[in-house]
Amino acid sequence: MILDQFNLEGKVAIVTGASTGLGQGMVLGMAEAGANVVGVDYVEMPETQEMVEKLGKKFLGIKANLLSLDPIEGIIEKAVETFGKVDILINNAGIIRRTDAIDFEEKDWDDVMNINIKTVFFFSQAVARQMIKQGTGGNIVSVASMLSFQGGIRVPSYTASKSGVMGVTRAMANEWGQYGINVNAIAPGYMATNNTAALRADEKRNAEILGRIPAGRWGTPEDVKGAAVFLSSDASRYIQGYTLAVDGGWLSR
Repeated sequence: MILDQFNLEGKVAIVTGASTGLGQGMVLGMAEAGANVVGVDYVEMPETQEMVEKLGKKFLGIKANLLSLDPIEGIIEKAVETFGKVDILINNAGIIRRTDAIDFEEKDWDDVMNINIKTVFFFSQAVARQMIKQGTGGNIVSVASMLSFQGGIRVPSYTASKSGVMGVTRAMANEWGQYGINVNAIAPGYMATNNTAALRADEKRNAEILGRIPAGRWGTPEDVKGAAVFLSSDASRYIQGYTLAVDGGWLSR
């Protein structure tokens, strides 16, 4: 039955940026679909852990700063030590810095590029090696953005990094599909998260944004759950290298 293909029972998912927002929403989506979850963030995640455990699933929280590649191998080792394997990676952790392009500084460029694209690639590489070692295949899902498709304003490093996510998703899919590893991405639209608090508080910008979204509202973590489960499940087994927009119709305008 088709619904069985969405079932993640017995799977183990690593989700980065798991403490709040879209990451927390995708953690819950994984758990609701049956997976046990390894959550990674630079802060503790007691709320996320409680939510997962209420669903009857196991949660391993790992505090790590993904601005550096140093924690990656240890995260995978802990996941395998605890759960025996890794089936799913969701690269959600990311940051944004807002400054006019004419004034943008090197540190803001490097920080955003390091976590948003460098870590995404090397975390995916490390997990792919584990999946190949297991011989089980798996699913890698990265969080891209509408700015994977558009230029944006005052976010040059974010735009560059998220365009890179879409490109490297295709590149990894091309090479790792032969191992049964599906590599895809989700491009969220304007979401009500910590990253967009300033935009939502600006009455003029908020009205401009809502006026362009056919759905007429900001997205929520609930809106991303379905796409995350779909791209992490057997239901998407013949989808490779694709970036799925979850944007309320923003890109169709």
